[in-house]
Amino acid sequence: MEHLGQILLLLTVTIAVVVGFQRLHVPTSLGYLLVGVILGPYTVGPTVSVPEFEILGEFGVVFLLFTIGLNFSLPQLHALRHQVLGLGTGQVVFTTLLVSLILWLIGLPGPAAFVFGAVFAQSSTTIISSLLREQGEENTQHGRLGLAMSVFQDVTAVPFLVIIPVLGASLSASLLAGSLGLALLKAVLAFALVFFAGRWLLRPLFHRVAAGRSTEMFTLAVLLVTLLAAWTTNSLGLSLAFGGFLAGMMLGETEFRHQVESSIRPFRDVLLGLFFIGIGMRFDPMALPPIAHWALLGALLILASKSLIVAIMVRRVGVDSRVAWRTGLLLSVGGEFGFALIAIALDASVIDSQLGQIAISSVLIAMVAGAVLIHFNGAIAARLVPAQPLNETQQGSTTELPEADERPVVIGGYGRVGHTIAVLLHANGVPFVAFDTDPKRVAQGRADGYPVLYGDITDPSLLSAIHVERASLVVISLGIPACALRSLEHLRRLCPQVPVIARAQDLETSTQLLNAGAVHAYPETIEASLRLGATALKILQVPSESIDDAIQGVRDWGYQPVLEKPHQD
Repeated sequence: MEHLGQILLLLTVTIAVVVGFQRLHVPTSLGYLLVGVILGPYTVGPTVSVPEFEILGEFGVVFLLFTIGLNFSLPQLHALRHQVLGLGTGQVVFTTLLVSLILWLIGLPGPAAFVFGAVFAQSSTTIISSLLREQGEENTQHGRLGLAMSVFQDVTAVPFLVIIPVLGASLSASLLAGSLGLALLKAVLAFALVFFAGRWLLRPLFHRVAAGRSTEMFTLAVLLVTLLAAWTTNSLGLSLAFGGFLAGMMLGETEFRHQVESSIRPFRDVLLGLFFIGIGMRFDPMALPPIAHWALLGALLILASKSLIVAIMVRRVGVDSRVAWRTGLLLSVGGEFGFALIAIALDASVIDSQLGQIAISSVLIAMVAGAVLIHFNGAIAARLVPAQPLNETQQGSTTELPEADERPVVIGGYGRVGHTIAVLLHANGVPFVAFDTDPKRVAQGRADGYPVLYGDITDPSLLSAIHVERASLVVISLGIPACALRSLEHLRRLCPQVPVIARAQDLETSTQLLNAGAVHAYPETIEASLRLGATALKILQVPSESIDDAIQGVRDWGYQPVLEKPHQD
């Protein structure tokens, strides 16, 4: 336990800094970087030096790439292969080439110039999404387009995980070409291994694990698959993170995707925090003054190159000029994934420590300055593109997309009640997605052609993973009252604006659910009696309006008229 004191110090400083950053609504990744600077070897005060931290931090990148892979399975990449995928790929490619060319022309070695281009091409999805949410712009055209492109950057940056380590080992153009070709061949082999293993082994494995209804075993299975894929790519001489990405892609095709993401999130967040702390420990504040002008120029290059390239590309696909500029300003911000590429380049000796300091400083400055540009993106775009008066053919038209994309109904529980609700929604063309923890129910729902996925609706991590705040309605059809109440509690905390209706077996449960925030919670036992009575009245030719008024009156009075003289069956 020789490192226990240092671990306690690290945890104390991390909690203090990150909580402070959260209160200030500053991305926590910057907080972790500051913790690394404070506890690093280049600042006055205590220093934390635990060799295992760096290894654990590397697995944070593995789980980050795993999560990205979950959200971009092969079918999803194929479905989104046109506009947004093309824009995201084009932005990374053109920014990398432009920055690499500029830095190579001013004297930087080719491999180092390429690393800077790859690092500068990244944008922070965390900063973009958080600021858009705070400013109420997440459902605007530029907000959705910019966020989608930033997410696709993560996918298109995966080849850098293969290319950058090779650059440090090659000495000539011929050797470089040969090494890159071999690395790409290994990448294809790794993809084939993980792909066929995923198709033949992963789905049966998770069906068997899920049948046991053990959260611990499910989480262990996710960890096993992720680390096994990382070990496979590492054995082939590729990065661990590339294996994590491939494993995520394979699991992203299964009905367990959302539950997998919620299970892995705590490990990802903690280990990724350690990774950023490790990056902060590499930063030497005393080395900044001699390179300050290069860091500022690097940050300016990040902001200018991405703003211009994105604006031009978005404009060329037919989007309004002002929206194009606003999208470019969103993506101008520096990205955390760039730190991962810097770490890989330093470990592979593609860049030296001084260039690493310049790269880290440039990205940090671009993250802060980029956040300011995002905050004022509307005002800046208005200055760059003055408003044009609308002519008669333009009157009433707009380039903005609808206020929101498809907002599905979320059904928690796919038993008898959940299935009935799904049938009714499907019959009326209402989009929905259902979750259940019974793999047999999930399999039956998918066999019926419905979007039924494996997941625990009472798990707040799952609710966050599926972005439940985007739902138009949540229906809780769980048969266990305690689970329904727990799910409702999380929903009211995470998305109080989304209406929730819940299944209630009796009046007591109905009252508890309504008090907890449900919009409606009709007790099944009483409702069944009311529907039976309504059918009897219809047979007796009582007008439908009178029947509906009578039933609604019973509901409005809290079912008291039918409970005044309760009888036992």
